[in-house]
Amino acid sequence: MKKIYTRPKSLKTNPFHYCPGCGHSVVHRLVAEVIDELNLQNKTIGIPPPGCSVFAYNYFDVDMAESAHGRGAAVATGIKRAFPETIVFTYQGDGDLAGIGTAETIHAANRGENITTIFVNNAVYGMTGGQMAPTTLSGQKTTTTPYGRDVALEGYPIKMSEILALIEGAVYIERVAVNSPANIRKAKKAIRKAFQVQIDHLGFSMVEILSPCPTNWKMSPLESWQWIDKEMTKEFPLGVVKDRPGRADAD
Repeated sequence: MKKIYTRPKSLKTNPFHYCPGCGHSVVHRLVAEVIDELNLQNKTIGIPPPGCSVFAYNYFDVDMAESAHGRGAAVATGIKRAFPETIVFTYQGDGDLAGIGTAETIHAANRGENITTIFVNNAVYGMTGGQMAPTTLSGQKTTTTPYGRDVALEGYPIKMSEILALIEGAVYIERVAVNSPANIRKAKKAIRKAFQVQIDHLGFSMVEILSPCPTNWKMSPLESWQWIDKEMTKEFPLGVVKDRPGRADAD
């Protein structure tokens, strides 16, 4: 019998530590599959941050360099400039990228750094107990907003994809989700395109991924999948936010 589905070469055999129903494991596999399909395993460097994905280096079988919280884009910039022939991606959560790392991300995009960002948005600080994140929805209950996020006190959810789409150096921005087989297929297609943008030396690319967090949302995995469709996509609509021809770098 022909084998049509197997573990990606760019993914180690270590068991994931993520909670049941968490989207990180799905996203890890999609990134690894893209790396394999584009034959990038021996030239890829990943940048995981503190957060739920802090141990990503235990799972991706490529070179990895840990960054301080929020500094993924800055570390990726340094590595890419030092080794321009490599493919560099950051793997960041919403608290990391949209909170403490807002400045680093925006300025890397503004400079048109030829890096790829995988942005996992689960609307909470997952690893530290489910506190309100920059992307927490209006009215959403978290451990620090037990009565729901009040925009009069805590402000509105930050839409990083829309913000970055306004920046000249950002070439490709898309928002996807991993809460259904159809959405997972679309997510992989977006990740592949983001990597291809970097391969083609076109500039900054980012894929924002709406990801379920059953533990901190206090839901079953199925309920969390449904909540993405019912609530998250209202605030963070899926689709291509920006896609334009980039400025090719000199080889």
